[in-house]
Amino acid sequence: MTRVENAPLRRAARTGHRAHGRPALIGWAAVAALTAYGLAHVHWALGGSGFPFGADDANPEYSAFEHVGRDLLAPWMATGFLLSAAVAVLLALPGRRRVPTPVLLGATGLSVAAVLGVIADFRILGNLAYVFMLRFSAINWTVINQVFAVVAVGLMTMSAVTYQRRTTGACTACGRTDARADWTSRESAARWGRRAAYTAVAVPLVYASTRWAWALGYPLGISDKMWEEGKEDKLWLFGAALATMGALGSLLTLGLVQRWGEVFPRWIPGLRGRRVPPALAIVPASLVAVMVTTAGIMYIRLHFQGAFEDPAENWGATVPETIWPVWGAALAAATLAYYFRRRGACKHCGLGGPQGVAAEPAQHLDSNSSMRA
Repeated sequence: MTRVENAPLRRAARTGHRAHGRPALIGWAAVAALTAYGLAHVHWALGGSGFPFGADDANPEYSAFEHVGRDLLAPWMATGFLLSAAVAVLLALPGRRRVPTPVLLGATGLSVAAVLGVIADFRILGNLAYVFMLRFSAINWTVINQVFAVVAVGLMTMSAVTYQRRTTGACTACGRTDARADWTSRESAARWGRRAAYTAVAVPLVYASTRWAWALGYPLGISDKMWEEGKEDKLWLFGAALATMGALGSLLTLGLVQRWGEVFPRWIPGLRGRRVPPALAIVPASLVAVMVTTAGIMYIRLHFQGAFEDPAENWGATVPETIWPVWGAALAAATLAYYFRRRGACKHCGLGGPQGVAAEPAQHLDSNSSMRA
């Protein structure tokens, strides 16, 4: 079947997929999450207990609103989340809205920036260790709320992507159109994805090098006083261990551009030679990209707030973390490139076959079918 012959079929698939399926569920999930959290802040604004932010934070020194009380902060946050919920409704409803698309996408961007840059911080990344140790009781209440806010705007972002695809005539499932974008091709994604992956490996090694130096007895980037204090408490050995774990984890990023990221290597019993499910790499890499970005933004914010003592003398303790947003952006780009390389023909629109030719719809193909001319 040729591209011309298959075009009506693809258009029908896109139309049928607009208001149904996973994209619609994600859109309404975003509405529900943002509305629920907005109402929670209304509850706190009216005097309810449990407000997790600002001066009520368990660790207010990390908060952007360290000296702002609930009476002032909760109403503002309630307004922000409820307005975001209203935008999410417009994104989730089928069809094109009267509100210009750039306005809706811009409002989504502001919501994401507010959560990642102001509400969330490095404690999400820090509390991840408690999850691996199954110490869920040690997780901070503020961190739980931060995670909920991040998930809510994450769903909103996915809904905005679906809306943008729907209003431009692209497939809502894969984003492809009849006009092929060269930068999303497997060959192009392999090139720019490789550069992004190497950057994502290099940045955490800069951070790790300072912690390794301290453990080896070299006070790189810190005063002798700070180094001696940390030495007495054995903080530098603990820091070096964490840095080593982070460095080893960053090396997994190479799987996004290496063969072993697509096929399990021979030394893995029971899985050797099998295809690596794309989600096994995409999901954790995406989560890490978000967490290290929020952590880096927090350190940048604290520098501007003057929260660190002697930042010029003790730059090694805080400056390496300020380049973590570069790590997050590079990891996100490498993950996107990996997705472009690994995705096959779309089950909904049929695009993505060999040499840009549309594939047959999934329901008409078995696993051994080939393209028909």
